[in-house]
Amino acid sequence: MDKVMASAADAVADIPEGASLAVGGFGLCGIPTVLIGALLAQGADGLRVVSNNCGVDGQGLGILLAAGRIARVTGSYVGENKEFARQYLAGELEVELTPQGTLAERLRAGGTGIPAFYTPAGVGTQVADGGLPWRYGPDGSVSVASPPKETREFRGRTYLLEEAVITDFSLVRAARGDRHGNLVFHRSAANFNPLAAMAGRITIAEVEELVEPGTIDPDAVHLPGIYVDRVLGPVPADDKGIEKRTVRTREERH
Repeated sequence: MDKVMASAADAVADIPEGASLAVGGFGLCGIPTVLIGALLAQGADGLRVVSNNCGVDGQGLGILLAAGRIARVTGSYVGENKEFARQYLAGELEVELTPQGTLAERLRAGGTGIPAFYTPAGVGTQVADGGLPWRYGPDGSVSVASPPKETREFRGRTYLLEEAVITDFSLVRAARGDRHGNLVFHRSAANFNPLAAMAGRITIAEVEELVEPGTIDPDAVHLPGIYVDRVLGPVPADDKGIEKRTVRTREERH
């Protein structure tokens, strides 16, 4: 039951080339920075990442991207990473864009054994009809396009079928965790972290505070340890980047 790993290197040592990863976080909030850094040092490439976004230039998943280690991204927002845009438009990176709520539910469904679900998000757009450019060719043409999705009517409204996401590994960050893998997330860091953790066949969680089993009140557990296979902690809590700094004075804001 003791899932604590000796080091970050040990925690990610068996992630192979071409592995699929669900990674928690939103922007730079709640991202597993220590595990991402360990994976960079470990050397696996051709990674297929499922995450809300792919970090920013020089931070988060952006460091794996800059090193050419990510082959495919499934996400919902990519607007803060210039290297991401360059690789995508140059045909070096395959990108599946999906509505944010759909992405969240695809991860949750994967973790709860639901193979697919119907949603109205994307009906009447290329999300449903197909044709979104997943990969560009060197000449700027679309070499891989999204396929059309099955649609069906319920109570007079059209819905499209979305498949659940299950990944080889998940990397997440929590504020607090015990040796059994029970996790507590701090405020907005509970963004995609619980959902990403649920979707992985092997889930690795870095925690800022590591406590003994029984310390966390069961009613306070955000994600039960049944979803977590490895725990790394305690990790530094002062490694959090700020995506957009406020430059106005308090008086100017008011």
